[in-house]
Amino acid sequence: MLITELGYFALLLALVLAILQAVLPTLGVLKHQVPWQRLAPSLAVAGSLAMGLSFLGLVAGFLYNDFSLVYVASHSNSLLPWYYKLSATWGGHEGSLLLWVLILATWGMMVAVFSRGLPLDMRARVLAVLGMVQTMMLLMLVFTSSPFNRTLPNLPVDGADLNPLLQDPGLIFHPPMLYMGYVGLAVPFAFCMAGLWAGRIDAVWTRWSRPWTVLAWGFLTLGIAIGSWWAYYELGWGGWWFWDPVENASLMPWLASTALIHSLAVTEKRGVFKAWTMMLAIFAFALSLLGTFLVRSGVITSVHSFAADPTRGMAILAILAVIIGGGLLMFALRGWRLTVESSYRLKSKETLLVVNNIVLLIATLVVLLGTLYPIIADAFKLGQVSVGPPYFNALFVPLTWLILAVMGVGAMIRYKSDNRPFFKLLVVCALLSLIIGAGMTYLIARLGDGAFHGSIYITSVLSVWVLVLMVYDIKDKIRHAKGSRFAKFIKLSPSYHGMNIAHVGVLITALGVAGVSSLSVEKDVAMMVGDSTQVQNYEFYLQEFSTITGSNYDATQATINVKKDKTFVTTLYPQKRNYVVSMMPMTEVGLYPSLFNEIYVALGEPIVKDGKTDTWAVRVYIKPMVRWLWLGAIIMSLGGLLAVLDKRYRLQDRRTMPNQTQQEIK
Repeated sequence: MLITELGYFALLLALVLAILQAVLPTLGVLKHQVPWQRLAPSLAVAGSLAMGLSFLGLVAGFLYNDFSLVYVASHSNSLLPWYYKLSATWGGHEGSLLLWVLILATWGMMVAVFSRGLPLDMRARVLAVLGMVQTMMLLMLVFTSSPFNRTLPNLPVDGADLNPLLQDPGLIFHPPMLYMGYVGLAVPFAFCMAGLWAGRIDAVWTRWSRPWTVLAWGFLTLGIAIGSWWAYYELGWGGWWFWDPVENASLMPWLASTALIHSLAVTEKRGVFKAWTMMLAIFAFALSLLGTFLVRSGVITSVHSFAADPTRGMAILAILAVIIGGGLLMFALRGWRLTVESSYRLKSKETLLVVNNIVLLIATLVVLLGTLYPIIADAFKLGQVSVGPPYFNALFVPLTWLILAVMGVGAMIRYKSDNRPFFKLLVVCALLSLIIGAGMTYLIARLGDGAFHGSIYITSVLSVWVLVLMVYDIKDKIRHAKGSRFAKFIKLSPSYHGMNIAHVGVLITALGVAGVSSLSVEKDVAMMVGDSTQVQNYEFYLQEFSTITGSNYDATQATINVKKDKTFVTTLYPQKRNYVVSMMPMTEVGLYPSLFNEIYVALGEPIVKDGKTDTWAVRVYIKPMVRWLWLGAIIMSLGGLLAVLDKRYRLQDRRTMPNQTQQEIK
């Protein structure tokens, strides 16, 4: 097809533009050539448009069944619905890498368009760094992973079909959202490198870098939540997080970027932690590239990973080495001179944020060690080692509780020094938290077996602790303002409101984790038409089996009526599908969504009795508060979006932002 050939040439054009974006602004800065510096935004926009055209060419190949493309023939089929053909574009290694680079180019275009208030030389530096990253990824894409390779002269009649596991709406939303977060961390990395390059690590630099970091963090939060939800209902195991290496690969940059956001806030307001902020920006993006390597290198076994040959893995590893090595080299050459910092006392917000970031980094290292240790052990012939949920839960959960404890005090204490008497306040808040937390634990326990669960109690107490101190901080901030309390509350800055909303989202997710982990009930039972089973106070009655024919699959569907205390609740329709092209069976669960007691039914395999297959294995779950996990993530993302909308991040202060940098590290 002509349009797919156009997509390939657009990809080559994007590579040329990325090289120019990396080289010309760099020369412009080094030689003080303003016209060359002004080329950076135009090249970034042009590169983004070229990548968009290339991506549309591949999409057209899927929609019009161009099986002369190896990638299309391997991941599509003429029977595949159009919306899954669209998502199949990024359903394999080559297409997802094309999406990765497209999103990187889009972030570069957004920086070019929305950072016009930056000094010209600083904007040129940022876009040049992004151009360098884009060049490396495009070189890998063109020479080792091109989705435009042809099968000619052997043209297949039809495609091999998309993996049935990926024929789900989750594939439509999860990878693009996750990549927006993953790849978006390249922007604070670029600002970090540009700041070190220019010798400008001040409040102005952090003010411009912070909203991009928060925006990427918000996308990453949503991407992880959608992935968790997808695995929960698609795999049929009833789990929302499996500590899978690929899941961990997305969690690690999220933890590092969370620490980076807090560090940027302190650097902007107080001028401290500059070196810490630099290292976190490098670390967060390095972890994003590490996740890309784990997914595509073939060094791990996961339902999420792409089948990739070692050549591609080595290419990504080389890019990772250049990014980390270049970032650390720049930091070693320039960062150690960052000695001008404001002072602060032990009793201050700065101290609490240091503790918060240390705990977040320890949590990141715990996940990193658990993820990489089996790979390291295998490489050094130490035997096959498996690191599973017991390791992660034993170390990660207490760290989460410590973060909640610090979050409560950190939100209300002041910067630099806080001389207010806190002892009585903290004692009163602790007593309130213990009492209200006990009541919350009782109410939550009633959703399940009614028994006392220590993890639910500790999480409830800490959640109340954070909320009480948050309310105290709000009252303290509006105390001297004029007008009604509500009016004064509304007038607080969007970034402050966004912070509080995000913290509330963290609490909701933490309570959801505690509730569903402690109170979930699971029952496996063999059922035939007319059978019923009891789980807690719910009755499940199997009414009938029926045969369903989809566009590219056949399915056996069970009709199960659910009653609670003899009152009808809902009817569920779990399915066992068999995809006609790949002949691969898949489970489609029956769900009754609820904020409190979610019902989940999965149809297993038929059980042969006396030569008959009218009996089936059925798995029934009751999942209290599981929706709180994803509701909390949505609230966190909304808090991040609100913080980004703060006008002060878009103001240009010409007194502090001249065309050339104010200070150079000499």
